[in-house]
Amino acid sequence: MGPPGFEPGLTGAPGPHPSQARLRPLFLYGVLFLVFMGFVFVVGKGFKFCFVYILLRVFMSSLVYERGGGGEDRSSKLSREDVEVLIEVVKEAERVHPSQEAKRRVFSVRGVLGTSKDRVLTAIYYKIMRMLGIVDKALVRALNLPSVHILDPWLRAALRVACFFLVFNNRDVDPELFSILRGCVAKFLSEKTHPYVGVWYWDAVDKVLRCFRYVPLSEVEELELKYLVPSWLIEKLKIVLEPGEVEEFLRAVNRVPKICVRVNTLKASVEEVERYLRRHGKAVERSRYVSTVLKFHGPFEFERCPLYREGKIVNQDEACALASIILDPRPGETVVDMCAAPGGKTSHMAELMRNTGRIYAFDVDAQRIERMRRNLKRLGVSNVRIIERSCLDAPKILGEEIADKVLLDPPCSSTGTLAKYPEVRWRLRPEKVRELAEMQYRMLETAVRLCRPGGRILYTTCSILPEECEHVVKKILEKYEGIVRLVSLDGPFSPGLIRGTMRAWPHRHDTIGFFYALLEKVRST
Repeated sequence: MGPPGFEPGLTGAPGPHPSQARLRPLFLYGVLFLVFMGFVFVVGKGFKFCFVYILLRVFMSSLVYERGGGGEDRSSKLSREDVEVLIEVVKEAERVHPSQEAKRRVFSVRGVLGTSKDRVLTAIYYKIMRMLGIVDKALVRALNLPSVHILDPWLRAALRVACFFLVFNNRDVDPELFSILRGCVAKFLSEKTHPYVGVWYWDAVDKVLRCFRYVPLSEVEELELKYLVPSWLIEKLKIVLEPGEVEEFLRAVNRVPKICVRVNTLKASVEEVERYLRRHGKAVERSRYVSTVLKFHGPFEFERCPLYREGKIVNQDEACALASIILDPRPGETVVDMCAAPGGKTSHMAELMRNTGRIYAFDVDAQRIERMRRNLKRLGVSNVRIIERSCLDAPKILGEEIADKVLLDPPCSSTGTLAKYPEVRWRLRPEKVRELAEMQYRMLETAVRLCRPGGRILYTTCSILPEECEHVVKKILEKYEGIVRLVSLDGPFSPGLIRGTMRAWPHRHDTIGFFYALLEKVRST
């Protein structure tokens, strides 16, 4: 469900409210003005005129600057290096998922992480990622391209950044920033790729993008632009939600989510963590659904927090944390976590088992597995055996019908996490969903083989699409009729499209979108 660490827009310390930033200098200048007015009335008339004139000029120039009228625009504070960092991280986000990890890597290498530029560039980066599909559509129309994906990756990233500023934020582009977006970036691209690429980019920015305006061509495109969610997904929402709820969902996934931390009770109590966070200025609330989850508004830097470094908290959404509680692994049991990395649910199950029994954690992603190893060590988990193999091979490795409990949270479209991972909106294609659903079905078949009679399987996804949720479960129930049964889940979230399944919704429950189906194996296969 994403890495522990920085969340969208949550890095760095909170700055003053913009109104406070304006009022402070105005107040000081006002006080100085009154003091000097009193002084100049004591001295001669010539001095009086000079002092009044100078002070008025200083005061008015400050007023203009602080209001932004005629003063330096925020965007002009972006340097050539800043724009290059944005291009690099947009390019890296195509290769590294989730977007937080791509940002962290580039910002770290470029020396931005934790500096005064961190929050500024983070905010711009996530705006670009939320608009990525619209930006690409604008580039296709403006430059008459069949697809942006025919372009060199560096060129594609540079055009995306330029299009974001020039087409969708053109009011924030002053001549200095435009010069960087055109000339400096063209030179940067020539050095990274080929001189002709830089020349082509220069022409595209100078002759096309600087004067292009994006206009939605249909009602669906208007919704797409308003909520920054692809039109095909909006159509899918109409299948699973009431008509009046569709826009509620779209509004919910465009709000900045609260940070959720799960307390690791192997090392700390909820009260201890709650006291620490309150002492450090966080208005903490306890989850209504999971007693060990605390919620609060960002910003919050996990890696600088002693609670995180000491393994007392885990960055985990409450809908995810509920999964382990529903499966209910008990001390001494044998559990298989089929798609385990980076280990949020794995560590929670180990905690519920009090570090006894055995959890077999399967995954194929080496980087995520390495992160899981670090997480489990930090959290003090000792009953997990990590197996770097596909979970489809688990029956060959472990044997069949060996598990008391099986957790399957497979790779999915992640369409329930649009607020948390903005790139999900545009990364997924409709044709990919069918491929994912077929893989999920094969994995759930494997889970049935691993589970002993009397044992239970929890199937979860962070998807809102029926193809990955109820449809997969329905096929399994039909194939294994009399062998597995559905254990009804009656809360705390909403019923799924199949009676007995359950769904969490961003607009109803203030969580990510999440699906749950609990199966029990009643007899051997």
